[in-house]
Amino acid sequence: MFQKTKYTLEYTFNTSPKVLFERLSTPSGLAEWFADDVNIKNNIFTFIWDGSQQEAELLTKKPDKYAKFRWIDDKEKNYFEFKIEVDDLTGGVALIVTDFANENELVEAKELWDYHISELKHTLGILK
Repeated sequence: MFQKTKYTLEYTFNTSPKVLFERLSTPSGLAEWFADDVNIKNNIFTFIWDGSQQEAELLTKKPDKYAKFRWIDDKEKNYFEFKIEVDDLTGGVALIVTDFANENELVEAKELWDYHISELKHTLGILK
């Protein structure tokens, strides 16, 4: 089994951390851009795409700052995290996504996040 590579991606947003955090940490917010539907029970989020589903545990979160999840079926205990940073000088909001992927799937994984984040921006009314 190959060790997955940790990577981070950064996206800028023209919205408040509060509005962004709502889309990153709640079932209704995540269902707007990340999956077809999202359910939660006992801190386990069930993500549904085209009839298939995958479960992730919400490991930790801090309102308007970050949310960290781990896929239940990931034996390596890798995680994915959404971190919101605000530039003190400009007030600009950045979303930092941290995830893991196999080396040979890194490009596709990054492209998938790019797609999801563009969907997120679309739901927030933010155009590139």
